[in-house]
Amino acid sequence: MNEHGFLALSPQYTSTGELLARAARRRGLEVAVLSVGGGAGAVPKGREGHYYGGPAFAAGVVEELSVALLEPEDDWLAALPSEFTRRRVSATTLGEARRVMRPVFVKPPSDKSFPAAVYSDGGRLPSAPGLPADTPVLISEVVTWEAEFRLFVLDGEVRAASQYAAFGRLDTSPVEGHRHREAVSAFAARLLAACGDTLPSAVVVDVGLLSAARPSAPEGWAVVEANMAWFSNAYAADPDRVLDVVLRAAGPRARASARDRRFQRAVRGG
Repeated sequence: MNEHGFLALSPQYTSTGELLARAARRRGLEVAVLSVGGGAGAVPKGREGHYYGGPAFAAGVVEELSVALLEPEDDWLAALPSEFTRRRVSATTLGEARRVMRPVFVKPPSDKSFPAAVYSDGGRLPSAPGLPADTPVLISEVVTWEAEFRLFVLDGEVRAASQYAAFGRLDTSPVEGHRHREAVSAFAARLLAACGDTLPSAVVVDVGLLSAARPSAPEGWAVVEANMAWFSNAYAADPDRVLDVVLRAAGPRARASARDRRFQRAVRGG
C-alpha cells in the first residue's frame, strides 16, 4: 500500500469516516476532508488518492481525485444461484415495481435514492422527479432476518466483519467470539469460492441467517446484498482492516486491475 498517498473524505461527517481517518493517519496517509462545493482542490498534490463517502458527492470530485470507484453490478444479487439467496429476487425498474400488487422488499441496487424497505404494494413506492420509471431496483420477497453481518471482502477473502442487525433492528458486535462466527465464515467461504469472480476485488457483502418466522418461510444462511466498500458503515469491524478494503475499492485509477475495470462506477451527474 502506498503510504505517501491520501484519503479524501466527503464533507458529511460519519463515525466510520472518523475511524478510517485515524487508521489512515496511523499508516502515514494524509487525510483531507473535502468541502461542499469546493471540489477536490484541498487534496495533496502529486500523491495517489483514495475516497470514502457518498456517491452523489463523489460524482463531482472523482475526476479530480482520479480514483476508480468499484461497485458490484446492479443485478448481482438477482443473478446469484438460489442456494445463496434462498428467496425470490429480481432486478427490474421502478416503473415495473410500481405495478406489483403484493408486499415486497424494494431497494435501489447501490445508491440510496429512496428508502430500502418493505412496501405493502408497488403503489406505495416513492415518486419524485429524480426517480424516473427506468430507475433500476431490486425486488425480493419479504423475509425475516434473525441476524445480519457485514463482510469487508478483499481479493476473495473476508478481511473484516461485524454483526449489524438482529430481527431488523440495529445490533452491532464484533464477529470475533460471536456464536455465529464459524457459520458466517463457512457460508462466506462457500459463496466467495463459487461467485467471487462476479464481484469487484474490494467490496462489501452482507449475509444473514433467515428465520422461519412463519410456515414455509425460507431459513438458513443467505446473502442480504452487496455494496460499495467506500460507502459502507464499518459498524463493529476492525477499522484498520476495513481501511484495507476501502483503499482498494476507491483507489488510484491507474492502479485498477484489468478484472476490476468492469466494476468501475461510471461518472454520473451530481
